[in-house]
Order: sequence, then structure tokens, then C-alpha cells
Amino acid sequence: MRSTARDIFLHALAESSIEKAFERNVEYGRGVLRIGQDLHDLGKYNRVRVVSLGKAAHAMAAALASKVGSGLEGIVATVADPPAQVPGFRYFRGGHPTPNAESVRAGEAILRMLEALDERSLALHMISGGGSAIVEKPISDTISLDDLIVAYRELVLSGAPIAEINAVRKHLSATKGGRLARAAAPAQQVSILISDVPDNAPDSLASGPTMADSTTVENCYAIIQKYGLLEKFPPSVRELIEQHALEETPKSDDPAFVRSRWWTILSNETAVKAASAKAQAAGFAVETDSSCDDWDYRRAADYLLERLRELRQRGQRVCLVSGGEITVRVEGKSGQGGRNQQFALYLAPKIAGENICVLSAGTDGIDGQSPAAGSVVDGSTMERARALGLDPVAALNGFDAYPLFKALGDDIETGPTGTNVRDVRLLMAW
Repeated sequence: MRSTARDIFLHALAESSIEKAFERNVEYGRGVLRIGQDLHDLGKYNRVRVVSLGKAAHAMAAALASKVGSGLEGIVATVADPPAQVPGFRYFRGGHPTPNAESVRAGEAILRMLEALDERSLALHMISGGGSAIVEKPISDTISLDDLIVAYRELVLSGAPIAEINAVRKHLSATKGGRLARAAAPAQQVSILISDVPDNAPDSLASGPTMADSTTVENCYAIIQKYGLLEKFPPSVRELIEQHALEETPKSDDPAFVRSRWWTILSNETAVKAASAKAQAAGFAVETDSSCDDWDYRRAADYLLERLRELRQRGQRVCLVSGGEITVRVEGKSGQGGRNQQFALYLAPKIAGENICVLSAGTDGIDGQSPAAGSVVDGSTMERARALGLDPVAALNGFDAYPLFKALGDDIETGPTGTNVRDVRLLMAW
């Protein structure tokens, strides 16, 4: 059953590819580019510039070039060097989950390119998850890169959901919260989105560089207080907050958005639907439940396991598919692992000896500080771990699940996938 769970996840991953998303949503012919339901005659613009950022940045640039052909110019900011660069694009290798010096160089280069556009220009923004760290420029020159990295790390480890993390990031950045759109105005702007955020918060994708920001400075201050972050931030960041000196981000009435359009062509829903279809084809009665999005991993695990046991009472082979992301608040030193492996390992003792299998993995192929996308457990995991002299409880408490799953052969390693539409969790019973 662990093998079946892997097959279902890998099918969902294949259906969530950038190539398939572009095939469904982007067309080009006779000089006209279709994005969603919009048509753009590229010959009418004096300049067409492309910004592609995030974990899927290279794949998106390559997919667009395969449609349009040569002649595109722009910037690709991503987390890993591709096998070959798309001609006409300047590449930057930004950091993730925290920015690096190349992230700042990418941010500065993008701003310079966009600020050179005018009303006869077209700016194509292609945005995917991870962009918050991969492209960056501090809002104030007083904030160094090292200070920003410390602030980012504290945000990520706080246990706050991604939307709250990004609300703070937006107000510390010159590239987030609609500020790239403001830099490109008055050009015509179109954003192609590969979403790794909740459907009801699209402006938190990569911290919303081209979208009107629904969060405010006051929200930002409240989040910092809620998670006790102020004293953990470096002095340069703390001073801006204590003096209430953060600038407000562009809102929906800002002129930057008058000529802006946005199209989400791939999201977590794509992966969840694909996993559900594959599970059904494998003979399972399928239910979906993504209501635990942004919950603490323990609360989400307990809730989903209870739901699975209720469904199993019908006497069928059942598969519960859950999308979105869960949160893990790291306490003390962290080992090798991530939220998906932590979720799976937490459930291992709760399903010991039962005909239940649980898989949790990220569609980007990267789970926290490990080379795995996630892992899979079943009723035999605890017994097999102890037979190898492994301590699942210590691994869980030390946020160090990856070495245990690697030793068991139950890690899921895909390598970076070039896409990111959040996580998929499968809970199966028979």
C-alpha cells in the first residue's frame, strides 16, 4: 500500500506540471498571445519584458519560450541552476527559505528593468512559490541582508501560517506587496500565477509582488506581537517597527493596477483532483478534505485520522485526500526534516498495527531542511524502525524525521520538481 500511495502522489505531481498548465492556458499564433481569456498582440508594444520568479521560474520561462519562440527578453530568478538557460533571459540564483546576496541582486535588476517601461510596454510577470526569498530588496538601506535573513528565519520558525508570514515580509520589502507592479506602471501588466497559497489569499503568493495588498501595516504590527517576534528581530528591523516607520503597501485603488491582469493557471486544487482521480481508479472510495489548511501539524493529523476512521466504517477501501499546508513550530535545534515528514512520523505510532497508510509530500520536491519531498508510513513503520535500532520518538521530538525515513526506504525523493502547488496528504485504509 505504501507503493500505491507513492504512485498516486507521483501521478498528481505529473498532472501539476508547468508544461501541462501552459498547454491548457497559454497559446500563441500570428503574433497574438493568449493568456487565460486575454489576447495580446505583441506587435503593438514597443517593448515586451518578462519577469519569472520563484521555484518554477525556469520551467515557466521555458514553457513561454516554447510557445512564443525566440525574441523574449527578461529575468529569471529561481532557486537552482537549470541544465540550460532560456536564451534572452538573465538568470539569478536566489536563496530559499531565506534570501541571499543573489536574491538582492535579482530584486535590484528586476526593479531597474521594470522602471524603464512606459505606457506602450507589456510586462509579463510569471510568479510561483518561493519568490518571497528568491527575489528581495529591503525596504530600507538600514536593513542589511544578514538582518533580513535573521528576520525571515524567525518568521518561518514562529509557527505562523504563510499568509501572516508574507504580510510581514511585504512591509519589509521594496519588491513585494504590489511594489513590482508600481515599478512597471504605466505599462500593460499580466501576471501568470502558479499558486502555492490558499485560494482565498492570492496576494500572498511570493508575497504578492504584482497584486494589491490586502494586508496593512497595522496587521503587520499585530502579527509581530502575536508571535512575540519583536525581540527576536535584529535592531535595524526592530527599530522600524518600534517607531511605526513601515511604509504602507499599494492597495486596490493604486494607479499601478489600472492596467493589470492576473491569471492562476495552476494551484493545489489541480494536484488534489489528480490524486483523487488516481485513487478512485485504484479502487478506493475517495473523499477530499482540505479544511485543515494552515493548522498545526498535530491538530491536522488527529483531525484527518479521525475522519479516515469514520469513513472506514462504511466497509470500503477509503482514501482521504487533503491539500494545502500545515505548520510546524520548531522548538530548539532542528534536525533534518520538514512539515510533511513531521506529520507522517507523528501519525506512525497512532496507526501502528492497523491497515492504514499515510503519505505527506510537497509538490516542489523539497520538505524543509531535507532532500526529500516527504514520506510515507503505515501500520508497520514503528516495528520496522525499532528493528533497525531507530528511535521514532527522538526523531519526532528533534524535528529530525528524514534520517529515519531514509533508513526505512520510506522517504519520497523526487528532487526539485520545478513547480510548487503546496502539499498533498493521502490517508488510506482497507
